Amino acid sequence: SWFVFKSAMILFRATKDMGKMLGGEEEKDPDAQKKEEERQEALRQQEEERKAKYARMEAERENIRQGIRDKYGIKKKEEKEAEAAAAMEQASEGSLTRPKKAVPTGCGDEEEEESIVDTVMKFIPAPLMDMFNKK
Repeated sequence: SWFVFKSAMILFRATKDMGKMLGGEEEKDPDAQKKEEERQEALRQQEEERKAKYARMEAERENIRQGIRDKYGIKKKEEKEAEAAAAMEQASEGSLTRPKKAVPTGCGDEEEEESIVDTVMKFIPAPLMDMFNKK
């Protein structure tokens, strides 16, 4: 009997909602507009409180981070980037062209290339070495 009652209630609600969806008359609540405004205001207030809470938490975290940075002499990413940009700008002050990129080690050092060739030549057997020297 409980199941029959519950099924009847669900069926009644479903037909009532179907009537609303098909354009039937809705129940008019005289205070509906006022309640909706109050609900929206409460949601806005909750959102502001949540944002303020997380802003406080982030400020506390930043203070802790700064304490760690000060203790171990670590710089913030923004400070590192600003210093790098200032160094690049200072290096290119008198130049009319863009600053050159740094050449990685092993690329372009002639002395190092010669030492590599010498190192390879040490491991070549003597008969092959003679063939290279004849040419």
